[in-house]
Amino acid sequence: MKALLALSRVIDEINRRVGRAVTWLILLAVLVSATNATVRKLFNVSSNAWLELQWYLFGAVFLLAAGYTLLKNEHVRVDVLAQRLSRRTQIKIEIIGVLLFLFPACFIIMWLSWPVFMDAFVNNEQSSNAGGLIRWPAKLLIPIGFALLIAAGFSHLVKCVGFLRGECPDPTDTHKGKSAEELLAEEIAREAEQREAGSHHETER
Repeated sequence: MKALLALSRVIDEINRRVGRAVTWLILLAVLVSATNATVRKLFNVSSNAWLELQWYLFGAVFLLAAGYTLLKNEHVRVDVLAQRLSRRTQIKIEIIGVLLFLFPACFIIMWLSWPVFMDAFVNNEQSSNAGGLIRWPAKLLIPIGFALLIAAGFSHLVKCVGFLRGECPDPTDTHKGKSAEELLAEEIAREAEQREAGSHHETER
């Protein structure tokens, strides 16, 4: 079990680094979108390549960060019933979900997407839109993204079993502090208070 937990830590570190790197693609997508919109409005010039680059960047964020999202336990959960069960029972449900749903779906998609990528790569498939980009980099994101998600699922599975054996913490309890939503709400409230204090100070002058 110790060897599996060590492997789990390696997988987590890979997904953590990929996830943090991918966040920069969000900024790049925003810059590309803003630049494209500005150029189109000011100079009436546009290019399908820039539009498709935005789609590629969005796809990269969505696919490559899937494993990182699972690692951070930020994926959507509908646990109206499960939350009423004991923690050990919830972890057992996690294990069943990974084995029966996550793994089969991810393996099928990864398996089916690889020939699609290879066909596009061998034939150097181009976009059907005028001035568009080559297709194979976007199609390569699919098997890579699901491979990362499978690895994250395996790591999650190992940690769930480890928790049941009393050898590691609860892998679903990732929020040791406040959630991202709570931190954002506090930041907004703090900025509002600062603006109000500044306005009150100006009024007193």
